[in-house]
Amino acid sequence: MGLEKVLAISGKPGLYKLVAQTRTGFVAESLVDKRRISVNIHQNVSLLSEIAIYTLTEEKPLQDVFALIKEKENGEQTAIGHKESKDKLEEYFFNILPDYDEDRVYASDIKKVIQWYNLLQKHDLLDFEEEVSTSDEEE
Repeated sequence: MGLEKVLAISGKPGLYKLVAQTRTGFVAESLVDKRRISVNIHQNVSLLSEIAIYTLTEEKPLQDVFALIKEKENGEQTAIGHKESKDKLEEYFFNILPDYDEDRVYASDIKKVIQWYNLLQKHDLLDFEEEVSTSDEEE
């Protein structure tokens, strides 16, 4: 499953997987506790595939940032938790993405990215390369 089916819902903790579409919105399943919720179209929902991190030169897609973290951590969970101090989070993120825009990327954003990475890693949803290669083979 790619990031196209993973959602962040404003006001709800964690990440959700898109399960089904309904007339008034859709059904999502929590990656944390597997509970299903009904989400209406008026709620603020973000697809992880549409999120990008500001750098000094461009916007870097979240999938690329996750790949950089995975590369740094050799596929393991991050060495730093999302509850670390602001300085530690910023230092860790600078090691991964040295040209991120410090004026537009806040500590809370870094915290979310690391938390999301840990959650996706825990559920083994970070294998983007396999999906790309299988879709290339189909074409």
